[in-house]
Amino acid sequence: MEFSALPLLLFKLFDRFTALAVFCTVFCLVFDFMKRRKTCGNYPPGPRGLPFVGNILQVDLSNPHLSFAKLWKKYGDVVSLEFGWTNLVVLSGYKTLKEALVKKSEDFADRPSFPIYEKFFRQHGEGIVFAKYGDWWKQQRKFSLLTLKNFGLRKKSLELQIVEEAEFLIQGFESEQGRPFDPHFHLTYATSNIICSIVFGERFEYNDKKFRRYLHILEESFVLEGGFWGQLMNAFPFLCYLPGPQNKLFQNQDKISQFLQEIIMSHKETWDPNCTRDFIDAFLTQQEKTKNDPNTSFLEGKMIGAVAGLFSAGTETTSTTLSWGLLFMVLHPDVQSRVHEEIDRVIGKGRRPRLEDREEMPFTNAVIHETQRLGNVGPISLPHETYRDTTVMGYTIQKGTMIIPNISSALFDEDIWLTPHQFNPGHFLDSDGKFVRPEAFIPFSAGHRACLGEQLAKTELFIFFTSMLQRFTLFLPENEPRPSYKEARFGITLCPLPYRLCVKAR
Repeated sequence: MEFSALPLLLFKLFDRFTALAVFCTVFCLVFDFMKRRKTCGNYPPGPRGLPFVGNILQVDLSNPHLSFAKLWKKYGDVVSLEFGWTNLVVLSGYKTLKEALVKKSEDFADRPSFPIYEKFFRQHGEGIVFAKYGDWWKQQRKFSLLTLKNFGLRKKSLELQIVEEAEFLIQGFESEQGRPFDPHFHLTYATSNIICSIVFGERFEYNDKKFRRYLHILEESFVLEGGFWGQLMNAFPFLCYLPGPQNKLFQNQDKISQFLQEIIMSHKETWDPNCTRDFIDAFLTQQEKTKNDPNTSFLEGKMIGAVAGLFSAGTETTSTTLSWGLLFMVLHPDVQSRVHEEIDRVIGKGRRPRLEDREEMPFTNAVIHETQRLGNVGPISLPHETYRDTTVMGYTIQKGTMIIPNISSALFDEDIWLTPHQFNPGHFLDSDGKFVRPEAFIPFSAGHRACLGEQLAKTELFIFFTSMLQRFTLFLPENEPRPSYKEARFGITLCPLPYRLCVKAR
């Protein structure tokens, strides 16, 4: 080959490479377009997405609820988005949420897949919280509700356990001896012990190292799963198989399953079908009864998932709500004083609070509800998925579309709440000072996927909150920055940033 012919050869090779690159680019763009194409008419409006990534760069994954609030104002109550090739529809406003979650509850009752949990689910089962809608889910939800009822839900026995646990919580506060402390972990130990008594049949001491380690891992997992990395991996599942900080999430899942497996194995060794002690025993009994049923959901390998779902749901949301409650009390000492006055008048200082006291304590009840509203612990709920083709507010949504219920939009709707962004117990009081609950108050979501532990959470919130305020005056430490309720950390729940307070015996 002559040297002078080399440039021509390189030019031809470059020309072919360029043509191939152009072809591949066009092919990928056409493929991406076909994947995103909506086949149904009257699909909800939304911002235009970028090829391959969709709208994910337009949403703050560290605070998605804030991004959804902006989209609500710009595009309306029903907004379409794309995370990668996943179609999402965000529902905002109480009327929209009511139509979807209540009036058309079954249409929106399914759950999407969650790549970050795929390995855990494959080994241990989805549990009641994440299970797809169908016969399996119906069996498990019915069983869970019945078991919770049998072990104290709506019964005096469980209320007494909460009252007793409140005493351990108070002792934990007293052990701080007036020094500034972060109340978060004391509250977590107390609320988790209630669900422990139902699921495991026992409570743990607050200084139990194994128990504390498990709760720390659980809390860390909540932040990872609901935060930036968790949402990114759900949108782009291939990231689950790459090295990086996201792998901490999978390590924690293994530790959680190991902790639960040890407890389950211990139960199996002492299990007596004639003496059901807790949820695990009830599951084992039901498993034995249905072992010859090919359609049973009570399978050997599914118990950890069932237990993990109940335990997680029954711990984090209630303890976080109480954390918000104490923060609001130290930021609003005038409200705290009114709560003290009502507790002294109705309960006094000589006996423990009872759930029946709630009817005679409208202001305290209003404070607790306002804490749930402004604290906004579950701002966007867990994603739903359409079970069939359906419509909402006149828009058509196809089966298999991920649905984000924007619970914040109902709790902060300016057309419903007088001062939606301020702490105002008056939102739950009428002109005569009697307690009222606006219809738009849905912190536990609504419909088929509403929180099954709602009654338990309400009981815990009232008894723990009134017990703490009966015994203590709460105040901010001197010479420390004043915390703000407008700053929070988003995981699966919305938590106040760490803060410290002091307590003084009343």
